[in-house]
Amino acid sequence: MARKYINNPNACTLVHTMNIIGNKWKPIIIYLLSNGAMRFGKLNTLIPSISKKVLTDQLKEMESDGLLLRKSFAETPPRVEYSLTEKSIGLLPVLKLLSGWAETYYPEITFEQCRIIEKNNTIKVEQPTSE
Repeated sequence: MARKYINNPNACTLVHTMNIIGNKWKPIIIYLLSNGAMRFGKLNTLIPSISKKVLTDQLKEMESDGLLLRKSFAETPPRVEYSLTEKSIGLLPVLKLLSGWAETYYPEITFEQCRIIEKNNTIKVEQPTSE
């Protein structure tokens, strides 16, 4: 399926940003990859409600937009890992702010702690533990 863009005749930066990351999967993929490179299967396991086709399409779009690096290893069987670029690392503080917004304006919901934490003016994301 072709990507759907919102028309942006005035070249608004917010509209452009939402065209790039404005679906439900891309921020989650960025969040998961913020601790380091992952293979497709691991991403698919960590996002059980996404289909393999949709995950594939999202990863291709994100690579095309310069948000992900795709590294292929010349091995048998073939191995591919995905990691964040500087562009997508720049989104981590924004994702943290969005998480804080939800906690502030939806206090009736018990959220799992967002594991994006600031360390020395850099962002580090901690993976949720399986309990």
